[in-house]
Amino acid sequence: MAKVLLVDDEPGVLFTLTEVLEERGDEVVTASSGEAALERLEGVEAVITDLAMPGMDGLTLLRALRERDPALPVIVLTAQGSERAAVSAMKAGAHDYLRKPFDIDEVGLGVERAAEAYRLRTRQRRLEAEHALGRPIIGESPALRRVLDTAVRLAERDIPVLVRGETGTGKELLASLLHYRSRRASGPLVRFNCAAVPSELAESELFGHSRGAFTGATRTHKGYFAQAEGGTLVLDEVGELPLPLQAKLLRALQEGEIQPVGASRVERVDVRVVSCTHRDLAAERKAGRFREDLYYRLAVVELVMPPLRERREDIPALAESFARRCAERFGLEGVRLAPELMQRLQQQEWPGNVRELENAVTRMVALSDGGRLGVEALSPAPAPGAPEAPEQASAPLSFREQVQAFESELLQRTLAECGGNQSEAARRLRLSRVTLLDKLKRHGLTS
Repeated sequence: MAKVLLVDDEPGVLFTLTEVLEERGDEVVTASSGEAALERLEGVEAVITDLAMPGMDGLTLLRALRERDPALPVIVLTAQGSERAAVSAMKAGAHDYLRKPFDIDEVGLGVERAAEAYRLRTRQRRLEAEHALGRPIIGESPALRRVLDTAVRLAERDIPVLVRGETGTGKELLASLLHYRSRRASGPLVRFNCAAVPSELAESELFGHSRGAFTGATRTHKGYFAQAEGGTLVLDEVGELPLPLQAKLLRALQEGEIQPVGASRVERVDVRVVSCTHRDLAAERKAGRFREDLYYRLAVVELVMPPLRERREDIPALAESFARRCAERFGLEGVRLAPELMQRLQQQEWPGNVRELENAVTRMVALSDGGRLGVEALSPAPAPGAPEAPEQASAPLSFREQVQAFESELLQRTLAECGGNQSEAARRLRLSRVTLLDKLKRHGLTS
């Protein structure tokens, strides 16, 4: 099963292909033009497009898709006698082509192969990213996968990147990935928290100072820019920089030069800057709180780390990983999260994102004696005599989220009934063992 985008200006073709693919169990998204197709790529694993379309034709769309995601497989539809067009498409990077009128079995097989190729490339990227970071990346949601894939592609291109996202989403993960997958990986990775240093000291910390530059400057100090020479400087919470310092940061980025406080000469620096912020710097720029020229210099490319509520399907895997890690740290055995607890975790809004989820799981495991953790573990018992807090209504799950929660619970229950025998569980669920393993991995149940 795959999510497929169909692009054709003929409604009859879209209808027929949709019927064929949905009969196989695929999820289908349609677009009647190339322009519309570029707006509907969320979670897509394969694209089927006609070549002859008004406006943006199939070949132009193919090139645009290759720019967005070189790994995304594109299958082109060609009419009889247009073999030359098919050859041009294949040279431009098409994964495969289908002739009209198309064979139903050929369409299904083509999509299956294309989606599998995309998943293999995505897994390869994930493995390369994990190897570079030296730790696993938890989550398989389309939102997370898309931003990680983009980060891997950007890493080798030595340009400034702005990483934006809510507090606790893992912006530092992307910043580290951009460094360790770049040609600067052998150089230093230096982090400077712009919000943690008083404004009067920030310039000295960032650019350094010479001896005697001010009262208390008893020796020359090497700033963060100089410390990051040949590597990457991560500016955490860059939106907190005061305006006067923003001007000096702009010069460092434009000229590749810094001037330590109290020094008479400038110094050349070779540093890649990756900036992180929870603020919308475009809005800050319009409000006059952030320099426009600096914004465009920092945000050559902007990556947005999705909040946890937009990738709820990753919550089970994250929660299991946190629980496993905490159980090892506390010396507890047999810790496992009950399906009803996992479902409740997926219903929460988590304004603190991954960091808040980790805190909640750590607290539950720390207060337990090991074994199975049910819904009651989510909130600690109130102190004697304290009034019970009213239960807050959680936001209703979408249809897709409810289906995923049911599927996760069904998989866990069936595996338990089969004593962990995956082959027997696959037989009972009438799934192939490969499909079962894929679903277990998607729900974080592979352990």
